[in-house]
Amino acid sequence: MGGADNYIEFHQVTKSFPRPEGGEQRVLDQVSFLVPRGETVAILGRSGVGKSVTLKHIVGFLKPDRGRVLVDGQDIADFDEEQLAAIRRHMALVFQSGALFDSLTVGENVAFPLRERALQGEPSRRSRGDGLALQEEEIERRVRALLETVDLEEHADLMPADLSTGMKRAVAIARALAAEPDCILYDEPTTMVDPLMAQTITGLILRLKEKYRKTSVVVTHDVRLAERVADRLVMLHQGRVAFFGTPPEWQASQDPEVEAFRALDALPKG
Repeated sequence: MGGADNYIEFHQVTKSFPRPEGGEQRVLDQVSFLVPRGETVAILGRSGVGKSVTLKHIVGFLKPDRGRVLVDGQDIADFDEEQLAAIRRHMALVFQSGALFDSLTVGENVAFPLRERALQGEPSRRSRGDGLALQEEEIERRVRALLETVDLEEHADLMPADLSTGMKRAVAIARALAAEPDCILYDEPTTMVDPLMAQTITGLILRLKEKYRKTSVVVTHDVRLAERVADRLVMLHQGRVAFFGTPPEWQASQDPEVEAFRALDALPKG
């Protein structure tokens, strides 16, 4: 397992945390999987199985006790903050909350990474070859296009407080795309939204996957979301990888834990 064709690789990653009553709780136990470039991988599992801990290892917020985490071919386990910052510039994290700036409008939130790049004198990857940083006219054009992509072009002047939870996540996705990342990380994108909005967000992630073909990781407990958008699925159970494979292999799996998880998800939602 491994190689230049993979954007993310976990090799036998183990992570424990101290218990309040003493001792340690092993959250990840020799976890191994890979995320090929341009593919979408969903990390599934019930609450507390290590999904978010896995995500934090990818961006370097946590370091493994043992094992290796490779991002874009680099082992980041021993990276310092400056080296991690360089890695993170190529990734965008879409939080559950959306993490929007409350004092900025929807349009200003999406424009934020573009204006940051312009202030730092960094050219856009889409600039016209003249090496110039993004100018305001181009920023506004890009913001309009991104909001149109997520069906929120008419909400550019609203404040985050005026938006539903699902709409905030759509804005957060647009802002993530504005940063032109190589990899997008989604943290429970359909949690705490109604079923209709969950379908809308799932459809949005699928459309963006088909349009941009960016490497993506979706951390979720939502099997319907995972099966629709993922090229491969990782299921964590008691800190270990209970399944890693394609959606057809997931559907065909007779592993008791996989079958139990599929059955739980198939129950009517009340």
